[in-house]
Amino acid sequence: MNGAGSAAAPWGVWLVLAASVLWGTTGTAATFAPGVSPLAIGAIAMGLGGLLQAAIAARTIIASAGFLRSRWPTVALGSVAVAAYPLAFYSSMHLAGVAVGTVVSIGSAPLASAVIERVVDKRRFTLRWATGAVLGVTGAVLLCFAEAGTADPASATDAAWSAPAGIGLGLVAGITYALYSWAAHRLISTGAPSSAVMGAVFGIGGLLLMPVLAATGAPLVASWQNLSVGLYMALVPMFAGYVLFGLGLARIRASTATTISLAETVVAAILAVVVVGERLPAMAWAGAALVAGSLFVLTLPTPRKREVPAEETQASSSQPVPAARPGSTA
Repeated sequence: MNGAGSAAAPWGVWLVLAASVLWGTTGTAATFAPGVSPLAIGAIAMGLGGLLQAAIAARTIIASAGFLRSRWPTVALGSVAVAAYPLAFYSSMHLAGVAVGTVVSIGSAPLASAVIERVVDKRRFTLRWATGAVLGVTGAVLLCFAEAGTADPASATDAAWSAPAGIGLGLVAGITYALYSWAAHRLISTGAPSSAVMGAVFGIGGLLLMPVLAATGAPLVASWQNLSVGLYMALVPMFAGYVLFGLGLARIRASTATTISLAETVVAAILAVVVVGERLPAMAWAGAALVAGSLFVLTLPTPRKREVPAEETQASSSQPVPAARPGSTA
C-alpha cells in the first residue's frame, strides 16, 4: 500500500466511516450525564471498552502471544497512547469547549498520522491524501467554530488558562490518536490478526485506565442514567467502533483512516441539531459539505492500468527492430 489512493480499499473506507458514525454520538451521549467528569467518561469509555475487546479476542491474543511479545515496543506505545487519548480528548472539550476541543483533537490527527508515516515508514505524502486532508480539516474548522459561535457564553469556563490548556490537550489527543492508529496498523500489516492486535493494545490501555476510573468514577454509579451513559459509551462507540476501526486499519493506511474519521464532526453536528436541539448556521453546513467532499476524494476508486496480455507482450518482443535510417539517431 504505497499511497492513500491505492490503500483506500472500499471495505476499509466503509468500516472506518461506520466507526466514525458511532464515535460521533459520544458528545451527545455525554450531555445526558452532566455530573460525570471528563476523566471518568474517558476512563469508562475507553477502559471498559478496551477490556471487553481483550476478553472477546482472548483466544486470538493467546495464539499470537509470541508475535506480540516480539514487537512489545510497538504494543506498549499503542497501549499508552490508548490510555492517554480519552483523558486528553474529553478534558480538552471540557476546558476549551466542545467545538474547539473537537476540531483540535480530530483535526490534528490526520496531519500527525501523515508525519509519523513519513518519518518512521518513509512514506511520501500523496496528492489524493493531501487534497482530502485539506478539505476535511478546513471543513472541521468551519463546522466546529460555527458551533462555537452559537454556544452560550455563560456556559464557558472563565479561567484565562482554560482555553490554551484545552487546545494543548487537544493536540495531545490528536497525536495519541495518530500514534495508536499507526501502531495498530503496523502490527496488523506485519501479519497479526486484527482482533489480536486491537484486543492486546486496547486491553492493556484499558488496564492502565482502571486506576483513573477508580479515582473518578463514583458519579457514574450515583444514578442509573449516569451508569447507562457510561455503559453505552463503552459498548457502542468504543467497543463496537474500535472493532470496526481495527478491521478498517487492516485495509487502509493510518493517515487515510484518521482523515476519514473527520466524519465524526459531521455526525456530532447533526445529532446536536436533531437530539440536543441546537441550530447550526450556514458556516457549519458549509463545513459539513467540505468534510463530505474530503470523504468523496478519499473513496474515489483508483484507476487501474490496463494489463497487457502475455500474448501481446511476446508478439511485440518477437517483432524485428527496424534498422535506423542513415543520418538518424536510433
